[in-house]
Amino acid sequence: MHQLVNMRWLVWTLLLISRSGAAQSALDVLNYRVRLTPHLTDQSVRGEVLIRFRITGDVPDSIAFDCGALTLTTATHQAQPLPYSVHDRRVWLAVGDLSPADSLYEVALAYHGTPPAGIRFFPAREQVYTVFSTSQWMVCVDAPDDKATFELALAVPTHWQTVGNGALLRTETLPDGTALHTWRQDAPVSTYLFGFAAGPFQQQTWPAGQTQLRFLTDSLSKAEVRQVFATTGDILHFFEEKAGVPYPDSVYTQVLAAGRVAQEMSSFAVMRESYGPDALADAQAIWLSAHELAHQWWGNGVTCADWAHFWLNEGMANFMTAAYKEHRFGRAAYAQEIEVSRAAYEKVKAAGHDRALVFPDWNHPSADDRTLVYNKGAYVLHLLRQELGDARFWKALRAYTQTYFGQSVTTVEFQRAMERASGRKLQAFFDRWVYHPQN
Repeated sequence: MHQLVNMRWLVWTLLLISRSGAAQSALDVLNYRVRLTPHLTDQSVRGEVLIRFRITGDVPDSIAFDCGALTLTTATHQAQPLPYSVHDRRVWLAVGDLSPADSLYEVALAYHGTPPAGIRFFPAREQVYTVFSTSQWMVCVDAPDDKATFELALAVPTHWQTVGNGALLRTETLPDGTALHTWRQDAPVSTYLFGFAAGPFQQQTWPAGQTQLRFLTDSLSKAEVRQVFATTGDILHFFEEKAGVPYPDSVYTQVLAAGRVAQEMSSFAVMRESYGPDALADAQAIWLSAHELAHQWWGNGVTCADWAHFWLNEGMANFMTAAYKEHRFGRAAYAQEIEVSRAAYEKVKAAGHDRALVFPDWNHPSADDRTLVYNKGAYVLHLLRQELGDARFWKALRAYTQTYFGQSVTTVEFQRAMERASGRKLQAFFDRWVYHPQN
């Protein structure tokens, strides 16, 4: 059983508990600009965020952003103090009397804190990186259907390497002797995909077509890095072909870091450093690399509209990992991955814990619920492939991905897209496998 599943869900649960409801429909965030200083010694952060947004419909008296356990110190609009209050892990800003410029608002918030989640510090290794959820280290709307562009200026020691979303714009030396690395994500993505990793990593790069592959590690030789990540370019090209959408950024970075981490973010992934020795020992042990890279299309590009449809992210990434292993190692490798998912699902079903893949809520997911999202989700996609046949299935999946890339979707939209492209009615299949539990 892959270790990724259980690892993520404590932080996913923290994310969901921290939210008092769905993102406000009247609020549309367009851009976040953050300057952040992480402190290894006390495992704290200090930051400022400039949030640009519009409000559609009637302007409410106040709007809310998620802020986790962060402490707000100032809030301003057009350099003037803005009244605010903090409760239920959200900051409420009084906007009813504000005058927007060209229907756009900009508010600046300063904050600090010692996040209980969302960011991990390893002082002995001089490493820090983000995990779910983003509102633990920056103020934002922490919902998968809220996509925005993002710029992050990260202040770190000068001997560190960093990775952030999108492209590195510049690196400059500050008066205090630290370095400021500025990263910018130009295509809107969900805020849970914002993040960074930083530390005294060694860097290697090589091209894969139009994409520059970048690798950060402090535990492998150059020759070992070449061997561990030998398949990354092939994985990327396979997913591009199946998606019908090119990888959306110019650089893709994989980081091997301290701790038990397996985290996709927009344009990079942070993975446990034990992945390196595993891949060196077994050329087929590339599950984690393929799964996280699959998310650049299914999860990051096409995103679940809310966590009730989370299987569209994780079940799809599991299935596409199996599909890549079929491409690389043969049908038996695919069958083995599908059997892992089927067996995990059957165990949950035998215990009487099967549920629909579209969850009525996702506030307190159990270990069995997590198995359903990852493993039942992958198994059901395999069954859908069998139902449609290879030609129709891959044509339909490609059309679905092309149609919704850059958007957030529901399961019904996935079903309708697969029906349109395949020319097949799939209501009976979805009723049996997706919308209802098995008896």
